[in-house]
Formats: sequence, C-alpha cells, structure tokens
Amino acid sequence: MCSPRVSVLMPVYNGERYVQSAVRSVLNQTFSDFELIAVDDGSTDRSRKLLDTLGAHDARIRVISRPNTGIVGALNDALAGARGEYIARMDCDDLAAPERFAAQVRFLDDRRDVVLVGSRVLLIDKDGAPVGDMAGVARGSAAIERALLDGGWPVVHPTILTRKNAMVAVGGYREGTFPYEDHDLFLRLLDHGRMENLAEPLLHYRRHAQSVVVSQKNTRLILLDVVDAARRRRGEPPIDRAADRPNNPRWSRRHDWVWLALRSGHTRTARKYSFRAVREQPFLKESWEALYCAWRGR
Repeated sequence: MCSPRVSVLMPVYNGERYVQSAVRSVLNQTFSDFELIAVDDGSTDRSRKLLDTLGAHDARIRVISRPNTGIVGALNDALAGARGEYIARMDCDDLAAPERFAAQVRFLDDRRDVVLVGSRVLLIDKDGAPVGDMAGVARGSAAIERALLDGGWPVVHPTILTRKNAMVAVGGYREGTFPYEDHDLFLRLLDHGRMENLAEPLLHYRRHAQSVVVSQKNTRLILLDVVDAARRRRGEPPIDRAADRPNNPRWSRRHDWVWLALRSGHTRTARKYSFRAVREQPFLKESWEALYCAWRGR
C-alpha cells in the first residue's frame, strides 16, 4: 500500500456533538492523498461509535482507541502510526476549508526551508456562528518566532501542516507541557526551519464562550517554563516573571466577542453576545455599552 502524503492527527474526547462535521470537512478536501488518524482518547459518549461508522465508509480513516490519558499521549500515539510525509493537525470540533490541504502542501513543496505552515482562522462559537479573525496570528517566520518567545499565540495548533521528519527529530509532543504542548512543539521545530501562516482563513476554529475569564495563573507557569527553555537555547534572558501578568479576569469574554464580531461585520453574532452579556452581568457598564453598539450595528 502506498503511503499517503499527509497524515491528519485528530484526538477525540467526548466529541460526539461535532466530530462528524469535523471529519467530513477533512474528507471533503480538494486534496485527497491523506489518511485521517482519529484517536478516541477514552471517550464515554458516542464518539467511538461515530468514528467507526465514518471509517466503515472511507478507508482513509483509521481509528485508534485508547484509555484516557490526555491529548499529549493521544497525539503521540497518532504520530507513531502516521505514514505521511506531512503531518496535519485537526481538532474534533473545528471545520477545515476545502482547499486547506491543497494550499498548505503546495506551500511546503515549494519552500524546503519552511518546516511548518499554518493559516489565519475564523473564530466560530459553539453553534457555528462566525465571530471574527483570531487575534495574534502572525505572518513571517521572524514575527512568529518573536511572538512564540514572548509567550504569544501566533500559530493556531489545528491549522498546522508540518514535516514528519522534523516532528520525529524533535521527539513529538512532550509530556508535562499541557495545555501548551503546541507552543513547546513550535519552539523546538523552529530549530529545524522557518514557519509561516497563509493569509487565507483555512480553518473555522470553534471556541466555547465563558461568562468569566478564568485566571490562568497555574498553567501560565507551564508556558513560562516552555518559553524560558527556548530562550536559553538562543542565549536570551528569561521572561521577567515578577512583571508577567495573566489575562485580566474582570472582563467577560461575551464583551470581547461583541466587539470582535462588530469589527468583522458579523452583526447578528454581536447582538447574540451583547444580550447574554447584559443578562449575565447587568450591573457592568460595559455590558450595556456592548448591547447599545451591537444593536446599532457599529
């Protein structure tokens, strides 16, 4: 059997609501020379059954079932079984644009010095409503590297296509780095080549709004350890942890999404979240400002 050019790694844990749509967005790619390795990481819902049903109708789908140990182990199991020249990532609740793999394979084929390519993404909510472009996605390898070394988010993990030989060379994903296993991987891959993001939004990235942004103090320490290790390799000083601050928890993500949706022209989504902001935080002035602007449409 000939090896496919692309191996798509999709970890799945209790993803029954979205997994069929995510898988079909992969199967509907204009570039068809791929395998989809879906790893059911001990789901307790119908995820495994849905994956098996999809796999019975398309031989490109391979399903691995394992006890639940988390995303890092699931991704490394998928990587160990991957046969493709390139490795693509996909989450079980996102949607890939039909031309995603074609554009990314073409880009890496033409640029041997590039080790990884991602893309812009369209942020969508749990219902699939468009919110807007993800902030922080960078263009140009120097800008991406600088943002990674400063603890930013310049590459969205489920958009990437990377070279398998580079993934193997760096040892895949490292335990103990969750939820920044992607950031850690990117910084190690930079030792093997350049990175880029395509200008086209090739992924609909689903995020689930929360009424209050939870402090990321504990997980932020993991990110700082990951970043400082990379900075040491480059002879740079560590991040000043005394001056480092996590996101301000006062603001509701509802408000953030109202303004992003308005800037992106998604008025219906802005109105949806402005109403929720008022309902959940009626005594906050920003809630009423968001509601007023959303219903004006600007």
